[in-house]
Amino acid sequence: MSAVIPIINVEYEQPLAGNACDTKFAWARVPVEPLPHERAELKDRIRRLLKEQNAVMVSHYYVHPDLQDLAEETGGIVSDSLEMARFGRDHAAQTLVVSGVRFMGETAKILSPEKRILMPDLDATCSLDLGCPIDDFSAFCDQHPDRTVVVYANTSAAVKARSDWLVTSSCALDIVGALKANGHKILWAPDKHLGGYIQRQTGADMVFWNGACIVHDEFKAFELVDLKKQYPNAKVLVHPESPADVVALADAVGSTSAILNAAKSMNAREFIVATDNGMMHKLRTLNPDKVFIEAPTAGNSATCKSCAHCPWMAMNGLAGLAHVLETGANEVFIDPALGVRARVPIDRMLAFTAALRNGQAPGSLVPNIGAA
Repeated sequence: MSAVIPIINVEYEQPLAGNACDTKFAWARVPVEPLPHERAELKDRIRRLLKEQNAVMVSHYYVHPDLQDLAEETGGIVSDSLEMARFGRDHAAQTLVVSGVRFMGETAKILSPEKRILMPDLDATCSLDLGCPIDDFSAFCDQHPDRTVVVYANTSAAVKARSDWLVTSSCALDIVGALKANGHKILWAPDKHLGGYIQRQTGADMVFWNGACIVHDEFKAFELVDLKKQYPNAKVLVHPESPADVVALADAVGSTSAILNAAKSMNAREFIVATDNGMMHKLRTLNPDKVFIEAPTAGNSATCKSCAHCPWMAMNGLAGLAHVLETGANEVFIDPALGVRARVPIDRMLAFTAALRNGQAPGSLVPNIGAA
């Protein structure tokens, strides 16, 4: 099958002068949409291969609806990155097929080094990951040796290995709040918007790496104000990777899972949603009687690079999924020694969130540690 390969230039700031990470030539390729008969054949083939290989699918909310539906139909999961990590670690399947971006596949391998981890496209990356190269990040950490290093899940295995704690958007407030209560000063990376939101909510002493998600960074407050005038009864749901002036307009702020919960529980029929538009499929499926409107990423003064959809999430497709199951291509490998170090902050996060779910006091899980 021929491929359409649009080239996407990705630009964002770096925190250090002379940073060597040049994203000028970052790119993504979008697979061709299969025809209806091809889609049905691919799904049947994938179902058979998953069963034959004792494999299970783990899909993120931002990937194509076909991959979300197929994961759930075959005993897998559609979720945020925290639940993807838990599910992959605890599932009995010896092959995990991770539909998302590369750091998600790496995290699955770190947590399950004995399992085979496949991805539809290993080149599917993340602007936050790209914008936080390990050498520059290590130098940044060395400038702040008295701080506890907390990194977002959207980072490489090497950056995770340099950290003390890993967080996702669903647990970051709780973990940073507990660290603050135990007297820790925080070095946060890589998303400056999420970090700023956490600092405002917790009052923690934080210094920030200067990264941003190209999707969430594009949401525009002044355009959102105009859209709210068109839908005066709509509630605004915002992911905290968005700029502060967008977050300030929200009726609910939170992770992808929190946005789903808010849409279900809030007494409203219309919602404006400021996160990747891959979320619209699950929102509409779970709430067929409600209306979901994409928050604006463009306007009179805006340059829309992603148009509310991650170009790398879009690289996941049925054909790529069938190919890796048939050939074993696109397997994720992590250096074992690096994986051992990277697992430490991940395990801390999972233990902390498990304590929260079980009603235990997670503060005791915060050790008296300094920077990594």
